[in-house]
Amino acid sequence: MKITLSQLSFHTGNFADNTAKIIAAIKAAKDNGSELIIFSELATCGYPPRDFLAFDDFIHQATESILQIAENCVGIAAVVGSPRKNTISKGKLLFNSAYFLADGKVAHITDKTLLPNYDIFDEYRYFEPNRNFEIINFKGFKIALTICEDLWNIVENPMYPVSPMDELIKKAPDFIINIAASPYSKTQITARQSVLKSNASFYKLPIFYVNHVGAQTHLIFDGGSCATDASGNIIKELAYFSEDSQSFEIQKSAQLLQIFGSNQNQEAPRNKYQDIENALVLGIKQYFEKLGFKQAILGLSGGVDSALVSYLAVKALGSQHVWAILMPSQYSSDHSISDSLKLVQNLGIKHDVLPIEDTFQSFLETLNPLYKDSPFGLAEENLQSRTRGVLLMGLANKFGHILLNTSNKSELAVGYGTLYGDMCGGLSVIGDLYKTEIYELCEYINRTSEIIPTQILTKAPSAELRPDQKDSDSLPPYEVLDAILHHYIEEENGPAQIIQAGFEPALVQRILRMVNMNEWKRWQAPPVLRLSKKAFGPGRRVPISGKYLS
Repeated sequence: MKITLSQLSFHTGNFADNTAKIIAAIKAAKDNGSELIIFSELATCGYPPRDFLAFDDFIHQATESILQIAENCVGIAAVVGSPRKNTISKGKLLFNSAYFLADGKVAHITDKTLLPNYDIFDEYRYFEPNRNFEIINFKGFKIALTICEDLWNIVENPMYPVSPMDELIKKAPDFIINIAASPYSKTQITARQSVLKSNASFYKLPIFYVNHVGAQTHLIFDGGSCATDASGNIIKELAYFSEDSQSFEIQKSAQLLQIFGSNQNQEAPRNKYQDIENALVLGIKQYFEKLGFKQAILGLSGGVDSALVSYLAVKALGSQHVWAILMPSQYSSDHSISDSLKLVQNLGIKHDVLPIEDTFQSFLETLNPLYKDSPFGLAEENLQSRTRGVLLMGLANKFGHILLNTSNKSELAVGYGTLYGDMCGGLSVIGDLYKTEIYELCEYINRTSEIIPTQILTKAPSAELRPDQKDSDSLPPYEVLDAILHHYIEEENGPAQIIQAGFEPALVQRILRMVNMNEWKRWQAPPVLRLSKKAFGPGRRVPISGKYLS
């Protein structure tokens, strides 16, 4: 049997476009001789639909999409993910389902059993788990159809009391299909490959796996759909970070999985920095496309963060769609301006210079009767940042651009940013990259030629809000800070564990207190493109006014 894996980018709630893409792929696969085509989890509505699922009309449109797709499944079958109403059991009102469409109708429905509600996942809020395990018979094959998390319980300490494949294997399937919406993180690709290999080798069955690709607000889906043989070898991976399709042939006699045109193992080697760059570019690109915007604006300071965001924006949108605004103050160094101008030239982007000193002074004059000639301090520093924020938002509003935020994860963690100032923006591009990771990524970008000026990468980081200011005046070296933050945020280690890892106790307490005391700021930050297993946003839910470690 010839099987096509169709890895597509879907737009949440855009049933017309999603359905049209699925039908077009079905027709192309049929013309190519395929007998079965497989799409990803919740393909009709996009992932994650979140509280759109509470609308009856949303579910009705999903059902209508399935029926329309089914009409095109004559001479070819399709597996399509979609939500459906729960009409068979008590509990939640919906199932997260995989439809098996054949002969112009719905031939079988498999519901998702294991519903994740950790990190960015919140599926148990909406869906009822499956309790009925059946095999699909098609073209002489017995198929075990599963949905994403249903294969992720094959670990030493399983999260769920049941494993769907333990039930399905009793019915002697010939192979496994798994449709997924597995978002990218820096560790997810390796973890996902391990899960697929473990399932294939444990159950001694080939697996056809189809994942989402594209971005939905803060989530980035990297694709990487694949087929494995019954020994757990990945035979062929589809593209990462782009739409793709691939046809396979499975022969029942020896359960031998073969690739049309190739029979070699094609599990591609990964490069961490290339993956991060591709993920961020895809995240920016689809954020703009799905919101209907084309133009980006950002403040260019001469520092590494805004330089990196500028580069990524150009990669995602094209140089003609990126506008950099230089806003020097009386505290800006000469090289901040010259470094920014060199970057602008390297990237070929439009730029303008708006000095803020006069505007800043006018704010001070207005506030002076209430400030009462008090000493220059943090409020005045923040006022410079807010002056820049007002100008950037004014331009974005006037010309219909999206302001890209340039704050990094280190700054967001410890509150080293100004609300309504440098925390303004419609999208936080690098808010899930620590400062040390940003330097590493920039070095990778410059691996063949100097795109980001070397001076930007070698000078000491500074907000330049007072004379001779350096980040190191109030923060430990970023190598130390980022290591402590990683322990606390990603690894969820408490202070005792972090101190035991070799960090100075007073510093650990100070840094962790800064993280906790600035949660209120992060609630007002723009959505952060997720790159780690624990990004700021929906996947990290801590109270604003909690007392822990404060």
